[in-house]
Amino acid sequence: MSQVTVQPKFILLNIGRAVHLADWNWRNICSPFIRLHFVESGTAQLIREDKTYDLKKDHLYLTPAYTNHGYNCEGPLTLYYIHIYEEVNNQPGIFELLDFPVEVRADPLVLRLIKRLVEINPDRSLQQFDPWSYDNLPTLVKNIAAQKSMPPGYDMEVQGILNQLLSRFLVHASDKKANIDQRILRSLQYIRTHLHKPISLEVLAESCFLTKDHFIRLFKKHMGCTPGKYIQERKIERAQHIMMTQDVTIKDLAYSLGFENNSYFNRFFRKMTGENPGMRRKKIRTMADVKS
Repeated sequence: MSQVTVQPKFILLNIGRAVHLADWNWRNICSPFIRLHFVESGTAQLIREDKTYDLKKDHLYLTPAYTNHGYNCEGPLTLYYIHIYEEVNNQPGIFELLDFPVEVRADPLVLRLIKRLVEINPDRSLQQFDPWSYDNLPTLVKNIAAQKSMPPGYDMEVQGILNQLLSRFLVHASDKKANIDQRILRSLQYIRTHLHKPISLEVLAESCFLTKDHFIRLFKKHMGCTPGKYIQERKIERAQHIMMTQDVTIKDLAYSLGFENNSYFNRFFRKMTGENPGMRRKKIRTMADVKS
């Protein structure tokens, strides 16, 4: 793995131990935070991007933010769950730069680290395990604020433990961009810092000193999709982040991301997430009203 220059900042949202009996069954979860699970006993399945992983005792499982996934549990299961928010702003997140494994076998220190994280964060356990009971604006904002208000010593310890847990996956990660043409890397940086505006393929091609057609072919070769599709996917990811952290109208959200109109924005949002932005926003607001 080549060296990554991004220095991620992680915020602990939730952590706890859960005991399930065939009641951990959810589908189409897509959240703005990272999930870690450590399986203590029992069996279940993680369904991620049309692949199914059998959860095994003493293993860690990683699900990045904005990854559509679900769970299937038909019997007893005991696990620890950790929800982590990565602050990225206009820079690429670590999961954009690297391909991480889904599963790693935990070493003996992992469980001690997790138990210590539970010990210093006793109020971060979930009261309900239905994702819609905690995957919402008020809970996200509350937990981010709780982490940022921790005493510096505990905050440093939390950061250290989260880094150690994620490092178990990092050592097996591969660089997504190791073999990507430098011209395409420049275009990716431009896209990331201009998501709030319409992004012209002509401008991107000119910045790479390529014709538009040549740029599209080169981009697809390295990224596996057209630049237009890549841009829209990044905009929809940013839209989901804004919806979870700010109270904005769908119209203002669409315009803030450089979309020409609501219909265009709605179409791409539904294509990527499986639901229209109005429905997503309604769910967030409903949960906010329940908690207020």
